[in-house]
Amino acid sequence: MAAKKATKKATKTVSKKAVKKTVKKAVKKAGAKRKPNAAFMKPLTPSTALAAIVGATPLPRTEVVKKMWAYIKRNKLQDAKNRRNINADDKLKTIFGKGTVSMFEMTKIVSKHLR
Repeated sequence: MAAKKATKKATKTVSKKAVKKTVKKAVKKAGAKRKPNAAFMKPLTPSTALAAIVGATPLPRTEVVKKMWAYIKRNKLQDAKNRRNINADDKLKTIFGKGTVSMFEMTKIVSKHLR
């Protein structure tokens, strides 16, 4: 009986030490600032169809996607039943090439309209 108690205590202290180590590593990682990827921050020129929505000035890919979502939400183009789908209006149909696109397809399609 005493041997069982000793093993339980030993395993508890070992697991506490392991938890403390992982917490320390997580704190170190959280304290370090991440560098943004230069490829995402490079300004790209939108095509004429895309420029009708996001503007003609060169923008980073992240800003283009933000502006696309702002346009989609402003015009209530997100599907009511499946929120992952976007119902295209006339401007978006010229970009997407079809009436409904998933949000994951949208980023792929938009990247083809950036140079």
